[in-house]
Amino acid sequence: MNISKIYRKRIIPAECILLKDDIIVAQNEETLVTKWNTLNPKTTFSHGCSCFYLTEGIKVSKIYRSDNSLLYWYCDIVEFSYDPEENAMTFTDLLADVIIYPDGRVKVVDLDELAEAMDKDLITKEQMSSCLRSLNHLLSLVYRDKFDRLQNKLDCLGL
Repeated sequence: MNISKIYRKRIIPAECILLKDDIIVAQNEETLVTKWNTLNPKTTFSHGCSCFYLTEGIKVSKIYRSDNSLLYWYCDIVEFSYDPEENAMTFTDLLADVIIYPDGRVKVVDLDELAEAMDKDLITKEQMSSCLRSLNHLLSLVYRDKFDRLQNKLDCLGL
């Protein structure tokens, strides 16, 4: 698989967009690494890089301020699908996110959106189960001081 296009699909709000300006830096059967600038200008951050862990349902992003200082690590719980005809990967954001600050603080966010998606039948039972399992796996790594396993891919590439 040599992915040439990436789509981001969101459940709330419902949208699917081509990340046409993202640059694919590296890829293999287990990971896809990109670097990017924000789609919409933000005051707190301007750019970053992401590693999609294709078998784990996790996207880890390193978020930078405009002065290139690290703002935080942002981890999305996602599912992936591959379209061989278009040679494209679509990642669907399953709403639960984890923010890890440089000082070690951890914040789990958007669980209310996950509950809303379930209440409104916007996600399947299988997606909810997958989301919770991936979230548990991610938090287990964080709380056991093993998050560096997910950071290393980006750090080793100098991103």
